Amino acid sequence: MEKQHYSIAIDGPGGAGKSTIARRAAAELGFVYVDTGAIYRAVACAALSRGIDPSDEAAVSALLPSLQLELRWTEDGVQHVWLNRADISSELRTPAVSTAASRVSALPVVRQFLLEQQRVVARTHDVIMDGRDIGTVVLPDADVKIFLSASPEVRARRRWLELQEKGAPDTYEAVLADLIARDERDSNRAIAPLRPADDAVLLDTSGMTLQESIDAILKLIRKKVTV
Repeated sequence: MEKQHYSIAIDGPGGAGKSTIARRAAAELGFVYVDTGAIYRAVACAALSRGIDPSDEAAVSALLPSLQLELRWTEDGVQHVWLNRADISSELRTPAVSTAASRVSALPVVRQFLLEQQRVVARTHDVIMDGRDIGTVVLPDADVKIFLSASPEVRARRRWLELQEKGAPDTYEAVLADLIARDERDSNRAIAPLRPADDAVLLDTSGMTLQESIDAILKLIRKKVTV
């Protein structure tokens, strides 16, 4: 009999801390952490590098067959995204790529292209997978579903501080405006809009420290999963 793997789905808007919290929780549990947003960012990065409008479905569709995407993990569980045999992880978190990723992720052809790749990882590993449609579309039968959020102002400040550490010149106001615009696009797209799954637990981390958020996630997971 094929081994049954556990799957944890964590969804939520940009800047909610999904990646950091999910990665730390996965390390604590001995699970593989999968940042699905990074895969969409890789497609967006490829489109931008070729001068393709990320909203142009025909052009993006023509691009997809040339993309060889691979996820790899370091010994400490950090996910790296490889595109056509090059590690592009350090290029994926700029505001330009964030905006482009929101646009390509609204294209049905892109979502279909990446769907099975995400499911294969979940079938072959115990995973904590984060994104915007994991509990609703990618892993509808996940053992635990959590919708993680925080106020736009808190999320923007977190993202801005992250960019500051990398030396990016973006202002807090610009990051907040970009985040609000992306929330609007992600929540209102026709395909797999950002929303909590019907059976997801809602967790607002606005008033929580990082460690408090991680502890809250772990508590929710351990209620249903024995590891």
